[in-house]
Amino acid sequence: MFASVLLAAGILAGASPASAAPSDLCAQVGYTAGFRGDALVTAVAVALAESSCNPTATNVQNNTPPSTDRGLWQINSYWHREVDDNCAFDPQCNANAAYAISSGGTDWGAWSTYNQGAHLRHLGEARDAVDRLGHHEPGPAPLVFPSESGRVVSARSADGRLEIFAAGADGIHHAWQVGVNGNWSEWESLGGPAGAELAIGPNADGRLELFAINGSVFQHRYQTAPSAGWSGWEDFGGGGKDIAVGANGDGRMEVFASGPKGLFHRYQTAANSGWSPWESAGGGPADSRIEMEKSSDGRLEVFAINGDVFQHQFQTAVNGGWSAWEEFGGGGADLTVDHNQDGRLEVFASGPKGVFHKYQTNPTSWSGWEATGGPADAQLTSERSPDGRVEVFAINGSVAQHLWQTGVNAPYGQWETFGGGGSEVVAATNADGRIEVFGTSRDGVHHRWQTGFSSWSEWAWLNTTSGPPVG
Repeated sequence: MFASVLLAAGILAGASPASAAPSDLCAQVGYTAGFRGDALVTAVAVALAESSCNPTATNVQNNTPPSTDRGLWQINSYWHREVDDNCAFDPQCNANAAYAISSGGTDWGAWSTYNQGAHLRHLGEARDAVDRLGHHEPGPAPLVFPSESGRVVSARSADGRLEIFAAGADGIHHAWQVGVNGNWSEWESLGGPAGAELAIGPNADGRLELFAINGSVFQHRYQTAPSAGWSGWEDFGGGGKDIAVGANGDGRMEVFASGPKGLFHRYQTAANSGWSPWESAGGGPADSRIEMEKSSDGRLEVFAINGDVFQHQFQTAVNGGWSAWEEFGGGGADLTVDHNQDGRLEVFASGPKGVFHKYQTNPTSWSGWEATGGPADAQLTSERSPDGRVEVFAINGSVAQHLWQTGVNAPYGQWETFGGGGSEVVAATNADGRIEVFGTSRDGVHHRWQTGFSSWSEWAWLNTTSGPPVG
């Protein structure tokens, strides 16, 4: 599940349904587990990439920490201890676990083969197996969740390598992993808007697109092919305060920008294509920090906060129009939004009294605000561990701290020190599911990465150079 699969005659599998081909077994148990439509096809393709649909397959190579990937969907023994060997090597129980971990087939971020696109070459075989099964009920496609925006942003290229962009006083700087889950390149200077806020997201064809805004100018650049080189900077609009980008269910990117007159947005007129003119988003907080997330049904949601007010807007249908702005709470310094394994959204906001938390109790209603403690007036980011727990990171000028769920879809523990102070923090996931955190200061850009459930590397430069100062 977190490395390439080594097929072996492992522990004896439980009784398996009769099947004409290995892919038929995956289709049958996947359907029984609850996968439907596109989600079922993707599930079979992921299992083919992970195990060749061999229920006794095991892998221990390249797993960090040392652990075993097991069975059809290669459920990892470390990150998913709730799945014992008896279950992991039973085809139906393994499929049931994969259904739960993938949130019903909408979130495959815990599988390295999906993150690296290795499942794509198996889609034809997977569709054939689903066709032979004879069930064509509609079902969800995997959701594309937005990445965190800020003065430093990171996302995976189509081949699974992380890329990072940091905004300095002299423009944007860029570094990338030279191998999947691996080491980093030297930093390169790209020019572009100075002191910018950044957002990054994938086109439907897998090409990343980067957006940069400051008070005077808005520009973007994009990969010329998946995992390939980048275009030059192109104008995208006038200046503003902050930006966020997400992908609609049909693959079209949608960009929001805040400024002194509220929020505006523009969107691709077709997947991988040109853009609409700028349109008013119907108001929203002026000069706000904004983040975007995706509901479990695929609708984009936008959250915007300034020093006085916090508001929320959401699509009324997948790929559709937008609601009016709703009051979401008082003002604050920054925010981060993530999703539980069951799809419910989690929102954190910082202010002078620390970090507060609000979460969906069901798809249409929210809890009240709850105090969590944490650093005052901090910059925030969040990401999900390979087992599906949300982890939150906060940094201000004095300290960096870290908070995480005690279990999947569960409450949170206590804040723990994560390092010294800085100016910005962002988290991303490697192709093997491990979180990597980037922290910035006037000294440059550091990073830490997960080595286990609660163990982390020390802070280090990405390579031999510090990268740009981010004040």
